[in-house]
Amino acid sequence: MAFTQEQIAKLNIQFKGIPPGEIISWAVKNAVNPVVTTNFRPYEVAILNAVVEVKNDIPVIWCDTGYNTPNTYKHAEELIERLNLNIDLYVPKQTASHRDAVMGIPNIDDPKHTVFTEQVKLEPFKRAMKAHQPDVWFTNLRKGQTAHRDSLDILSLSKDGVLKVSPFYHWNDTLLDAYLKDRNLPNEHKYFDPTKVLENRECGLHT
Repeated sequence: MAFTQEQIAKLNIQFKGIPPGEIISWAVKNAVNPVVTTNFRPYEVAILNAVVEVKNDIPVIWCDTGYNTPNTYKHAEELIERLNLNIDLYVPKQTASHRDAVMGIPNIDDPKHTVFTEQVKLEPFKRAMKAHQPDVWFTNLRKGQTAHRDSLDILSLSKDGVLKVSPFYHWNDTLLDAYLKDRNLPNEHKYFDPTKVLENRECGLHT
């Protein structure tokens, strides 16, 4: 599914305002090996529900850092069962307990934080993408989350040339709340990402 930046720019203009389900259907129809990634953070249920409505057996890659809140783990189990998600779980090669003993969670200003982020998020993610070799990657990136994400759009290319599809890119929390309410879908806000700490900071997957 190869597109030039010019083609992507034209498609982004065309897709703005189009219902997420239609964008997802277009991407699935043109994909050979699509995947969706999740960390079960707030509002992730929207992209998971929308994608499985179109392709119910799509691989759902979950890179679990090992530092999620109990609420997030319970939320994940609820969604896995309710949406019948085809979960493929990837975890760091070192347990959180082992890492806590030798490194802990470094402050974002600590040089060790780069090593920490590589261990708990980037390495498992790279392993997952190498195993699945997707040509389409569904994600729930939204405008307004970070400065980098503001430079993206509904469609964008990863550094490896994978087409990233973010069908809710132009949606705000109010619109997503209405989407979840209409479908009686649960949400969970007690979430912690040890690689970001600050909400408007990138973790590295999308840069």
